[in-house]
Amino acid sequence: MKKALTIAGSDCSGGAGIQADLKAFSAHGVYGMTVITSIVAENTFRVTDVQDVRLDMIEKQIDDVFEDMPPDAVKIGMLSNSDIMMTVVKKLRQWKPKNIVIDPVMYAKHGSALMEKSSIKTLIAHLVPLADVMTPNIPEAEEIVGMEIKNHEEMRKAARLIHQMGCGYVVVKGGHGKGDAIDILFDGKEFYEYLAPRIETKHTHGTGCTFSSAIAANLALGLPVHEAVKMAKEYIHVAIVHAPQFGKGNGPTHHFYEMYRAYYRED
Repeated sequence: MKKALTIAGSDCSGGAGIQADLKAFSAHGVYGMTVITSIVAENTFRVTDVQDVRLDMIEKQIDDVFEDMPPDAVKIGMLSNSDIMMTVVKKLRQWKPKNIVIDPVMYAKHGSALMEKSSIKTLIAHLVPLADVMTPNIPEAEEIVGMEIKNHEEMRKAARLIHQMGCGYVVVKGGHGKGDAIDILFDGKEFYEYLAPRIETKHTHGTGCTFSSAIAANLALGLPVHEAVKMAKEYIHVAIVHAPQFGKGNGPTHHFYEMYRAYYRED
């Protein structure tokens, strides 16, 4: 059985963060492990508070996972400040894992900030070069490259610029755009587009976390990046279509829809 590690924040509502990551890993038949970087008190319509985990505790979590059950892929999500980023960077350089997928979480679905703006320079200088795959959405890509993104051509330009910062593959996600939801992958030479019909729904909490974790799970299973992204796109599309309609705001997706359809009665 393959193993994947998520280094990210905890979402008590269960739709995003490490909770979503573990669900996505499990849905792909991959054993999930966690390093919690921040505890977020939130629900589907607000973030109430954030408490960062001590830096030494983040280090100890990472060390304990790698010395005993080294993962086949690592997904990195919410890193709220530069100190946490540099702590994770130090440990990634020490343990040298393969298949690092970085989702540069900057905002919750309802707009609350989850990364200090001053930390973006640290992200660019130290984390981006360690990424095998980077998965920014349009607002995150705009912050990273310092340009407005209004169309597919500008998504491609942003992907190229982020790739030049040192990561292996860049997926600029089109969920914040208009029309069909097109994600654009750049591998340093070619562009690949992954298209799905846009779903008119507010229930998209944790889609970025889930998508990046699905990519990491697929990489852990041995799929090449292009196929890992394709399969993750199909997975998150189904999860959104069959969202359970929970919450007053942006509700979670259905991480286990295919399993529930096969084994359980839908309530």
